[in-house]
Amino acid sequence: MRKLILLWFGAAWAVGLLGAETVNFDTAAVGQLPPGWTSAKTGQGAPQWIVVTDDSAPSKPNVLKQSGQATYPLCLKEDSRIQDGFVEVKFKPISGKQDQAGGVVWRCQDADNYYVARANALEDNLTIYHTINGQRVSFKNVETKVTPGQWHTLRVDFQANRFAVTFDGRKLLEADDDSFKAAGKVGVWTKADSVTAFDDFSFGSR
Repeated sequence: MRKLILLWFGAAWAVGLLGAETVNFDTAAVGQLPPGWTSAKTGQGAPQWIVVTDDSAPSKPNVLKQSGQATYPLCLKEDSRIQDGFVEVKFKPISGKQDQAGGVVWRCQDADNYYVARANALEDNLTIYHTINGQRVSFKNVETKVTPGQWHTLRVDFQANRFAVTFDGRKLLEADDDSFKAAGKVGVWTKADSVTAFDDFSFGSR
């Protein structure tokens, strides 16, 4: 029975995609926040999200880079409103003494209420959290190698209360959670003093 459920769960992600979009930041002005995006934070601090050139970018020349410090910096795609669908990004952990993290956000209601899946190059793990009223709580975690200074791909497929997280082409986590059921924004996320670059941000609805 479990095998049949997993087969259905995997097949569900492969059908019904509508209006998928990819943002590669290449037409955005260097040194500024890309148009249509909003810088935000959970907790304290001062995030700094700007477009920079990066010769290693998966799609050259530009990337979105976070180099400020805050509890949890976020950058949200303003015109996104997705209940069931996917969000995917390529990210490169560059530096950070406290953390070297990159993540994707979905069903974001505001800067204090959202889901996030993040990979951490200092801890070598992948974790799903819900952040409720500014409090982040993990509900699924797996160890995996996250190499600093290297581009990785992180994707979350979400439908109803079911989530599947894929890292560098491998589905590593599946989890259920009922904290947020309504449509919300998608975006990217870091933690603390993480300096992280992002490229090829994709999202779509089912």
